Amino acid sequence: MSVVVLDFGSQYTQLIARRLRELRAFSVIVRGTAPWEDILAHRPQALVLSGSPASVVAPDAPRPDPRVFASALPILGICYGMHLLALAGGGRVVPGRAHEYGRAALVHGGTGLFAGLPQPLPVWTSHGDAVADPPPGWEVLGSTAECPIAALASPDGRRVGLQFHPEVAHTPHGKEVLGRFLDRAGVDRTWTPENVAERLVVEVRDRAQGGRVLLAASGGVDSSVLALLLVRAGVDHKAVFVDHGLLREGERDEVVAALRGLGVCLHVVDASDRFLRALRGIRDPEEKRRAIGATFIAVFREKAAELGPFRFLAQGTLYPDVIESGEGAGAAKIKSHHNVGGLPAELGFELLEPLRLLFKDEVREVGRVLGLPDSIRLRHPFPGPGLAVRVLGEVTPEALAILRRADHEFVSALREEGLYGEVWQALAVLLPVRTVGVTGDGRRYGHVVALRAVTSADGMTADWARLPPEFLDRVAARITRRVPAVGRVVYDITGKPPATIEWE
Repeated sequence: MSVVVLDFGSQYTQLIARRLRELRAFSVIVRGTAPWEDILAHRPQALVLSGSPASVVAPDAPRPDPRVFASALPILGICYGMHLLALAGGGRVVPGRAHEYGRAALVHGGTGLFAGLPQPLPVWTSHGDAVADPPPGWEVLGSTAECPIAALASPDGRRVGLQFHPEVAHTPHGKEVLGRFLDRAGVDRTWTPENVAERLVVEVRDRAQGGRVLLAASGGVDSSVLALLLVRAGVDHKAVFVDHGLLREGERDEVVAALRGLGVCLHVVDASDRFLRALRGIRDPEEKRRAIGATFIAVFREKAAELGPFRFLAQGTLYPDVIESGEGAGAAKIKSHHNVGGLPAELGFELLEPLRLLFKDEVREVGRVLGLPDSIRLRHPFPGPGLAVRVLGEVTPEALAILRRADHEFVSALREEGLYGEVWQALAVLLPVRTVGVTGDGRRYGHVVALRAVTSADGMTADWARLPPEFLDRVAARITRRVPAVGRVVYDITGKPPATIEWE
């Protein structure tokens, strides 16, 4: 059973799904124009219609399958979704007299979803169109200074339209509004880490059914939780950790000790020389990924043949991986290094991806329930191509050594000063330029390292971390002192969007 979020292209769609899960309601994202059969496949208890950059009055505006509105399911329409609800019920939507963006104050009647909430209610808006006339019999629940009909509900209260965005942090009581809709819709609220972990163990055990499983282990939280699931499910497995020579300082030893300590049957392949040869002379980031991917598949295939036979290939694919690899609702392919459905086609195994519908923080919580040590569970994300996509330009042993040491000093400083857990991801990037500096009485040209730290909930969007200036000052001095090849340190203050978290 689930809440199906129909995505019409809103930047907030993933956030809607996350907020619903935080309220312990399982949610999935489906393309807004998907056939009714695709929606029913997720056994929906309720539907949420997302916002959209489109105008509902435009002739080419995306519309849901008409059977969405003909169904008896409770529906919450947000912004564009509210306009769809109004039109379907016989209301009228017009281009707004004044576009409304940013903070607004919702004056409401204090009933239904708004009972007991502050008056007026701070909300976040972003719209041009507006409902001019509600559907016959529908009740207007609230208004803002620019929008007389900012919230409405059907006579039975099971269909609600909101002109504001309850899913964003700028709407302080938004989760309460969403929670009340879930309660009125009778949605199951059983999406807890304990229930999810129990379900995943059973799912892995039932799916494997005695078949041998091969796992590509990276040492990150995703593949580590998956490895622990295999152990807990009693599945016959082999985990292969490919050392491609693009790891962080001390990472291989840490990963091996941790996973074997959890009972994972781990095999290590040192292929660092092979990967470096494959990367020789390559500067384009996409070519780097392709070279790394092809080499990884070749190495992995050889080890699989040595350890096999296997029926399944297990991968720690997450929901953001699926979305950013172009498989999500209306998603564009942003990253080519996610292994979403890639390896099975090359290796001929059945795919086992039990984490496919989870966000990163949910995986961490499942890991906590399963007993995964915090040293792995709370590790920052690390890209599959490793440091290759953090060395801008050609990947050489010298460049890797410089970057590896600079990254180590940055992350170590974050840990030492209690800041590591305050950021989602921290990393260093080696730039393909040198700048002049002064050392002692002489001038020299040194490498430039960019530091990046971001805050995020799931990596889909991110903001640059406001690390204390005094800390950044100490880190810059530490890096230039302990990594002599580095002559300049800069700090990245760009969010996602417009930038990605990684530089390549």
